[in-house]
Amino acid sequence: MTARLRTSDLAAAVGCSAQLVRDLEGLGVLPLARRAANGYREFSSEHVTALRAYRELAVAVGPVVARRTLRAVRALPPTEALARVNALHTTLEREREAALGARRALLAMRAEAAGEDPGADGAADDDATLTIAELAEALGVRASTLRFWEQVGLVTPERVTSRAARRYPPRAVREARITAALWAAGYGVPAVRATLDAVRGLGAVEDPVRALDDRLEVIARRTLALLRAGAHVASLVGDGLGGDGLGGDG
Repeated sequence: MTARLRTSDLAAAVGCSAQLVRDLEGLGVLPLARRAANGYREFSSEHVTALRAYRELAVAVGPVVARRTLRAVRALPPTEALARVNALHTTLEREREAALGARRALLAMRAEAAGEDPGADGAADDDATLTIAELAEALGVRASTLRFWEQVGLVTPERVTSRAARRYPPRAVREARITAALWAAGYGVPAVRATLDAVRGLGAVEDPVRALDDRLEVIARRTLALLRAGAHVASLVGDGLGGDGLGGDG
């Protein structure tokens, strides 16, 4: 027999407020509840699964994307619904790779400042003075991006006069590399400037590295939440794939 849960029962089962349950039903994130003779909502085990999926997705990718994703899951064929959730893993992996890149860049610059060998992760050609085109190609960014970083004071090239071509000495190349890594990790101008100031101070690099370690831990927790959400979504859409699709009995 299908469970008949009141709004408060469903909220208690998942650990959220009754108002959130009502809001998510109204937004189409949860299936519409049945109405009892007295007008009260009656929810089922399907609603419990859907609400758990939302809670985990909200941790993984934020409530806005979570709502949009679960509405799509309800509207799309099962194969497309599962692909929509799976695509969220790609987004998290990009964030992780960007954070790892920023961490490697910071550690490489610390090693260089200490006169150590930065190893394989260190940038090649940092002992050369580069043109703006050469540096843009090395970093995989546009020349206009380098000019913007110059305007906001993140990277300063050498210019004999205001009309002279930009030349980036080793110091500017290293700082551009740090800026590019942090920029790709989602850091804005103030955060990048603070990191560069810490790096320039020699010996103050550990704090930014620790911050990136914390970011990586958060991404790991979000990834775990996304995996749990995927299991709930699979439960919601699995019947639509048929027995052969999920290795059933046929």
